[in-house]
Parts: sequence; structure tokens; C-alpha cells
Amino acid sequence: MPASVGILYLASFMKILILFAHPRLSGSHVQRTLSDAVSSLSGVTFHDLYAAYPDFTIDVAREQALLAEHDVIVLQHPFYWYSAPAIIKEWLDLVLELGWAYGPGGDKLHRKFLMNAISTGGADAAYRRHGRNRFEITDLLSPFNQSAHLCGMAYLEPFVVFAGRWLTAEDLALKASDYQGLIEGLRDGHIDPMTRLAKAYALPLAFEAQRLQKKRHAT
Repeated sequence: MPASVGILYLASFMKILILFAHPRLSGSHVQRTLSDAVSSLSGVTFHDLYAAYPDFTIDVAREQALLAEHDVIVLQHPFYWYSAPAIIKEWLDLVLELGWAYGPGGDKLHRKFLMNAISTGGADAAYRRHGRNRFEITDLLSPFNQSAHLCGMAYLEPFVVFAGRWLTAEDLALKASDYQGLIEGLRDGHIDPMTRLAKAYALPLAFEAQRLQKKRHAT
């Protein structure tokens, strides 16, 4: 990655949209703790999809407007069946429309950032080539990785809380603090999102076009 790309976003304020999904939040100590750490932060929009759409009737125009207003999109959810709760799939299917998010004229998400913030029941060791789940977390999240790429977004390495139900209160508090620090760092420009790209992620052409444009303006 060219060095000039890596500093495009450094030291600039970024608006964060957290799309939260948990169908049984009352039973999830981990996700409630993570949510409490970030839901009231200034410059952060915390959007509970199940609370907003209990009947799954998603307001596409509203969701697209939210996406347009923010720079970093975080999908926060438990890692259900190696993926996400059903409402996130419904959201992706309806909101990321052809001609809006991808395809001819679909440039509304170009140069934004997408990240998963997830919790798992299994330990880190279970998500290994020779572990019980046979794949790395990043492999299992590849549909989100590719979705970001198709939409001209940069995909960031996930924030993962492994074996959440087995964590002590102290360890969970540390994880929540780490999550809050990451969100605040991205928001305030203290963390350059380009330094947190998912492993081996190839930036979409939209980012290269922006780099070349800035280079032309600088010369």
C-alpha cells in the first residue's frame, strides 16, 4: 500500500455508525457490556436494528441516509452460526441496493470503512485451521470482506471477544475498554483506519482513484 494512502485519514474526525444486532440482548452480558461502552459516545450513532425493526420491515431510505452521513460503519453482533443474526442479512439484502451501493452508479459507499465487532462462544484456539471450527475468524467473515470491497469500502480487521461467556468481570471490562478506545481512536483520528485493514485486504479502485487525485492536486 502506498505510504500516501495510509495518511489520508490520519488526524481527521470521523463519524461512526454502529449497527447493533442481538435478538436476545437481555441474555447477553457480553454484548450489553460492549454496547454500554460505546452507545453514548459523542460523534457515534448507535443504531439497534432489532429495536428499530422488530418486524424486520427495514426503512431502506432511512438506512441509506444514515450510511451516507457516516465514515466508519461497524456491524456489532454475536457470531451466530459463523455469521451474524438474521436482521443483518436482511439489512444487507435490502439496503445495499444495486445502483446505490454497487454496480453502475453505485458509489455512495466509496471510501468509507466497514468493520465487524463480534463476540463468540468459542475460544480463540477453536478458530484455527486445526481447531474445532477449522477456519480462522477472518476466513469466516469473508462475505463481509467481499461485500465491503464490492461497495468500494475498506474492510478493517474485526474486533473480537472470544469465549465471552467464560470471561471474568475484570477481563470483560478490559475488552469493553479496548472496544471503546478503538471507536474513540477512529472517531478522533488518533487511529488511522488504513493501519487496521484486514490482513491481505486489497483496497478497491475507489481508494486508488482518490490517492491519484490528491497527488495531482499536490503537484
